[in-house]
Amino acid sequence: MRVLSEDRREFMKAAAFSAVSWGRIAGANDRIRLGAIATGGRTQFLMRTASQVGGCDIVAVCDVYEPRRLEAKAKLAPQAEPYLDYRQLLERKDIDAVLVGSPDHWHVPMAVDAVRAGKDVYVEKPLTHRIEEGELAEKAVAETGRIVQVGYQQRSWDLFKQGADIVASGRLGRITLVLASWYQNYLNWDRTRLDKLETDKLDWKKWLGSAPDQPVNPMRYLRWRWFWDFGGGHLTDLYSHWIDVIHWYMGVDTPQAVQAMGNTYVLDYMECPDTISASYEYGKFTAAYNGTLSGHLDGGNLFFRGTRAMLKINRDGLAVYPEGVVLPEKTQYPEPEIQARATEDGAIAHMKNFLDCVRSRKQPAAPVAAGVSAARAAHLGNQALRRGARVTT
Repeated sequence: MRVLSEDRREFMKAAAFSAVSWGRIAGANDRIRLGAIATGGRTQFLMRTASQVGGCDIVAVCDVYEPRRLEAKAKLAPQAEPYLDYRQLLERKDIDAVLVGSPDHWHVPMAVDAVRAGKDVYVEKPLTHRIEEGELAEKAVAETGRIVQVGYQQRSWDLFKQGADIVASGRLGRITLVLASWYQNYLNWDRTRLDKLETDKLDWKKWLGSAPDQPVNPMRYLRWRWFWDFGGGHLTDLYSHWIDVIHWYMGVDTPQAVQAMGNTYVLDYMECPDTISASYEYGKFTAAYNGTLSGHLDGGNLFFRGTRAMLKINRDGLAVYPEGVVLPEKTQYPEPEIQARATEDGAIAHMKNFLDCVRSRKQPAAPVAAGVSAARAAHLGNQALRRGARVTT
């Protein structure tokens, strides 16, 4: 099935209006009216974050699963109008922007429909579910002039901005290797949720969208990130964040070659591997990722290894460790030359950046081009994994 069906094309033509028209929002003091699409856990988090930032009202919620739709309204937006079909939400001309936290295979269709309907968009990462969707997203945003923020919150996070400044200063020397990792524990996931899913209140066909037709499957609905029809596993869900930071810090956007290996060792219900190792060659440096879902110790980390020093950065803080202080082959770190702790959640700053850009019409911190390149790198890794062969670009 094509990403943009004929009925959606007709809807977009009917709903589109001039990208330069701003409607109600005329000044920085006006409140932004938001619609929330796909109101599961992540979108509800975005709704709470937007409310925390302030200056906005959530006036519509949409989900194909009635309990989630009603829960989001009751808990987070009592005055919001609920919708089953997001296209009905987009038809409302009093809505300025939408928050999209759907499964990956809906990100581009929903974002494209939204900008064609004159809405600005905060869309979760990865922006695309397939490499070819990137061109569709970039074209739609370029033609409409809408503001689209991709959910790579590190780009708005002061801690990660400090890391970018450190790399740009040359303090690390020449960086030849970037090591990334993300460890989580899925072993104790509550499987009773499968039995609690009220499938009679789920519009399965609408949820599938462009995905291949298949019987209702609670596991695929609840754990969609780990099934190829809807997500992309480690590389799109977790490493995607680090890929974006690597591209940002190193001034690149596409690897030259990728290889990956992995398997499902303990979580047998998944299609995507629960444990993976991938390597990306960028010409002047190599980036590598290791991840598993069988234990969360050490969480998620990035190491930029340079000839003069090493930068370790994660969502808790950063540290720069100099070379030439600790004796060769010793495993302890020297005292850091620079050290900082995270004092905020970058998601709050990222949402604020989005809402500020909705008002100012400036480009957001994580624009579509960055989202497309980060997702492309993740997809290339999955191609290498699934083919069992090195992929070159």
